[in-house]
Amino acid sequence: MDSVSIIAVVSIITAGFSTSIGCMFPALGEGKSVSTALTAIAQQPDAAPTITRTLFVGLAMIESTAIYCFVVSMILIFANPFWTFIIAK
Repeated sequence: MDSVSIIAVVSIITAGFSTSIGCMFPALGEGKSVSTALTAIAQQPDAAPTITRTLFVGLAMIESTAIYCFVVSMILIFANPFWTFIIAK
């Protein structure tokens, strides 16, 4: 295998690993946070607007982690800076 093929294989494997881990753990975190928020709303119905607002901010921050992992994966697949470095040699 030449160096371009090795970089391509490693980039694709890394992109797949990044997407799988980067989507699995935020999904688990979102499920736990929604579950905890629903429990809190069931115990304190008067605080529902505050809990809901805080929940949405937290979910947005958790989801941004998955989006960043997806962006890194797309960069590794379509705009990999290592390919241009190796091809230039």
